[in-house]
Amino acid sequence: MKTRTEYVRNNCTTAVAWLALAAAIAAPGAMAQEETRERPPEGAPPKDFDLPQREVRQLDNGLKITAVHFGAVPKATISVVISAGNLNEGERTWLADLTGDFLLEGTTTRTGEDIAREAAAMGGQVTIGVTEDLTTISGDVLMEFAPQMAKLLADVARNPGFPESELDRLRRDRLRILSVARTEPNQMALAAFREALYGEHPYGRLFPEEEQLGSYDIDAVRGFYNGNFGARRTHVFIAGQFDAGETVAAVEEAFADWKEGPEPVVNVPDPVDGKVVVDVIDRPDASQSNIYLGLPTINPGDEDWIPLQVSNTLLGGFFSSRITRNIREDKGYTYSPFSLLSSRYKDGYWAQVAAVTTEVTGPAIQEIVNEIDELQKNPPPVEELEGVKNYTAGVFVLQNSTRGGVINVLSFLDHHELPESYLTNYVSNVHAITPEQVSAMARDYLRTEDMTLVVVGDRSKVSEQVAPWIGEKE
Repeated sequence: MKTRTEYVRNNCTTAVAWLALAAAIAAPGAMAQEETRERPPEGAPPKDFDLPQREVRQLDNGLKITAVHFGAVPKATISVVISAGNLNEGERTWLADLTGDFLLEGTTTRTGEDIAREAAAMGGQVTIGVTEDLTTISGDVLMEFAPQMAKLLADVARNPGFPESELDRLRRDRLRILSVARTEPNQMALAAFREALYGEHPYGRLFPEEEQLGSYDIDAVRGFYNGNFGARRTHVFIAGQFDAGETVAAVEEAFADWKEGPEPVVNVPDPVDGKVVVDVIDRPDASQSNIYLGLPTINPGDEDWIPLQVSNTLLGGFFSSRITRNIREDKGYTYSPFSLLSSRYKDGYWAQVAAVTTEVTGPAIQEIVNEIDELQKNPPPVEELEGVKNYTAGVFVLQNSTRGGVINVLSFLDHHELPESYLTNYVSNVHAITPEQVSAMARDYLRTEDMTLVVVGDRSKVSEQVAPWIGEKE
C-alpha cells in the first residue's frame, strides 16, 4: 500500500497566525510598514535532479547490479529487488506474502536469529517487502560493512531454509492481518474497487479467503519460491558511501553462480472499459461512508504521465488541493480526503478516496464530480498552478534525497522500463506544464461518466444518496 501531515500543518498554521497577530499588536504601525515593503526577489530557476554517477553491471546469469555513491553519511543501503510478487500467485492470493515472511526465518546455514544478530552487528537490519510485482530484500549498514551485508542478503535471497516449524505461526500472523483488513472500511472499499477494475486478474484479488490462506503448506511456499526466484529476475542496488570495488565484487561473488531462473512474468491486465456498477457495501449504523471513485488511466511509460500527476496533485493530491479545500475546509464533510495515481507494470488508475459523514455521502460525491468538471472546462489560474508545480517538483526531489529514495526511484525506472531522462528531466518537465495541459488531462483521463464508485457505509441511509451515480445494477 501510509501517516499524513495535515495535523502538524494545521497546528503550525494556527501558531504562526497567533504570533503574527501578537507582533502586530506589540508593534503599532508594523502592518503599515509591511504594506510598503518591496516584494522579495524571485527565486532561482528550479533545478533538475542531479543523478550521481552510476556503475552498472550484468552478470552472465542475467543478474543486474547498480551502484551509486550518494550523500555524505557513512552508511550504505543494499536492496535485492526480485520481479516476483502477487502478480505471480495466480489464484493463490497472498502466497507471495507468506513466502516473503519465511525469508527472515533463516537460511540453510543461518537461523532467523543469526540473520538479525549479524545485521545488528553491522549497525543495521534486514527487511523484506512484497508488492504486486516485486519482492525486495534490503539492508542498511555502516559503510565498512557493505560487502558483508551484500553476502548476507545473497544468502537470504538464494538459500531460504523454509523451516516447517514456523509455518503455523506465520500463517496465524497472516490470518490476523487478513481478519483486520477485511473489517477495515477503507480496505474493504479498496478491495471492491480493485475487483471492479481488474476482475479475476491478480491485481483484482486483494484478499484471500481464510480457508485458502490456511491451506498453504510448506510445499506451496517452496514451490512459489522455486518457480519465481532467480538471477534473471533480480537487480541489486547499492546506494550511499561504500568501497565500490569491494562491495560490487562481494555482490558478484555472492550471486555469480545463482541459477538463472525464469524470465519475468508479463501479465498486463485489461481493466474494465467504462464504469462498473457496485452496490453499496453495507456497514449498518456506520457513522461514515468510505468512498473510492476512479477509473483506469495511463501508466508511467506514457508521455502524459507527468502532466497527469500534476493534474492529480491540483485536484486532490495534497493538502491545499481543490477537492480537499472543498469537502474538508469549506463543507466539513471529511477530515483527510486524497486522490492518487496508482501504478503497476504497464498499468495505472486514478482514484479519489474519502471517508465522509454518512448524511452527506451524496453531496460529497457531487462536489468531487463538480471539481473535476470545473477543471475540464476551465484551465487553472497560473498562480495556482505554479504552487502545485513547485510542490510536485519539491516532493520528487525530497523523495530522492536519501539512500533508500535513490534506490526506490532507480528501481522504479528499471521496473517501468523508463529512460534515465525521466529522472533527470522530471523537474523541468513539471515546470513546463501549462494550465491548458492540466485541463486537457482532466478531460482525457478523468472522465466522470466512466468512473466506478465504491461506497462502504450504512446502506439504509446512503443508497438513495448515491443512486444518481450507481443507478440500477446491470
